[in-house]
Amino acid sequence: MIGPGLLLSGGLRVSAARTPSKVALICAQQRRTYAELLGRVNRVGARLAALGFRPGDRAIVLAPNCIEYPELICGVADAGGVVATLSARSATAEVTAAANDCGARVLFVHEANLGTVDRSALPLVEHVIVLGEEYEAWLRAADPAFTPMLSAAGAPVAETDPFTLVYTSGTTGRPKGILISHRSRTLTFHAMAMEYGCYGPDDLQLGIAPMAHGAGFAFIMCSVYFGGTVEILPKFDAELVVGKLAEGEFTGVFMVPTHYSSIFGLGPGVLERHRGKARALRTIMSNAAALPQVLKEKIVGYWGPGLLHETYGSTEAGIVTNLRPQYQLEKPRCVGLPFALNEVRLLDQAGRDVAEGEVGELYSRSPYLFNGYYNQPEETAAVWRDGWLTAGDLARRDADGHYYIVDRRKDMVVSGGLNVYPREIEEVLQAHPAVHEAAVIGVPDEHWGERLCAYFVLRRERHAGSDELEAWCRERLAGYKVPKEFRALAELPRNAGGKVLKKELRQLS
Repeated sequence: MIGPGLLLSGGLRVSAARTPSKVALICAQQRRTYAELLGRVNRVGARLAALGFRPGDRAIVLAPNCIEYPELICGVADAGGVVATLSARSATAEVTAAANDCGARVLFVHEANLGTVDRSALPLVEHVIVLGEEYEAWLRAADPAFTPMLSAAGAPVAETDPFTLVYTSGTTGRPKGILISHRSRTLTFHAMAMEYGCYGPDDLQLGIAPMAHGAGFAFIMCSVYFGGTVEILPKFDAELVVGKLAEGEFTGVFMVPTHYSSIFGLGPGVLERHRGKARALRTIMSNAAALPQVLKEKIVGYWGPGLLHETYGSTEAGIVTNLRPQYQLEKPRCVGLPFALNEVRLLDQAGRDVAEGEVGELYSRSPYLFNGYYNQPEETAAVWRDGWLTAGDLARRDADGHYYIVDRRKDMVVSGGLNVYPREIEEVLQAHPAVHEAAVIGVPDEHWGERLCAYFVLRRERHAGSDELEAWCRERLAGYKVPKEFRALAELPRNAGGKVLKKELRQLS
């Protein structure tokens, strides 16, 4: 029999014993108490065992946010398995590539995603289970005496065993699956609860980000782990979110920068109608992509000071640093101090620590790190240096020990022999009153080596041409940092986690 330990469902089991009738999950008209949720988790494990699913086997969940998502992840994990969570926006080719790469034996799919599943291209998938009545009937047939979480050797699942496999975005080349252990994720929950102060048993979270993304699942599951309640939104609706935060008793909410950008793109009437009403809200969290300073200022201006946290991290490194509310306006473009149990170094290309204020590649060491890339030992080895892990980001550190992400290493542009960091230029462009969002890339140039090209999206009913944006940049940046080209788009290409896909922008150039 399992104990709670540092296992994904450990906190859920304790909460179910302590407050079985308390509501754990809300999604549209559906609710799950802790007792109901744990019962369904156990039945998922029992049914998988009945199918011959063995510890270490892989399953896939292909679904938008839904109330079944946490029970599927926990149920597969309790059976000793590893679950790959695929974005509900995945194309058929992406689903096929991921399923064949990890050798998934079972595929759980939402009815809305059935059209992207080509069963003829999935020779290793033995069972496809459709969420809805088919899934409910499948659960009802479970053995109530099933005991979950036994490894291949008959011992309890180890904390260091992986429970999930998160695939990096991209539509070409071999997919790269990121293995995350029970220990990594549960210790992340403990660090989040300590840092954010909104994950206790009396807290009510609004869950918005896709659970297929590592951060989206973590910020929702953390509530369940500590016995709180979370309302899951099936999809993001900016006006709905603003209204819920104003009218409900939510104490915490996590969103990615594109969510905040959409909220402040709403008409002024909507925002003013709800201004100052989110009185229960104690914590606003942002992660997954850089939060532009202009958005930070709008968040603080609208919901008030003392709420916003910006967390820097990656799926591989987990949570790394966090900028607390009191520094959001005091330290522009900063991502804060390291989380508890996290060590950070900035290294030059030779592996030497850089001085204060200088730019170096950020490496971290903590119990939140991933287990490696699935079946890709060379890729795994490439991100380690003497026990320290890098996500490929460049950063600097100030005299107070706070960190500032300068840019991605691969996004840095060398133009005329000078290093240019696109993120700095993007911040300047996004401060223009007419610009909704912007992304800057380097494109090949015979004279400069690379030249800067800026893609931008305008706000509704606003206009700005290339000449105006160039003049705006020249007033605020050194000449070599001013883009040579400005191109308007209806929207920037992004992955499910909200990160801009600069690879796709380069294909447009």
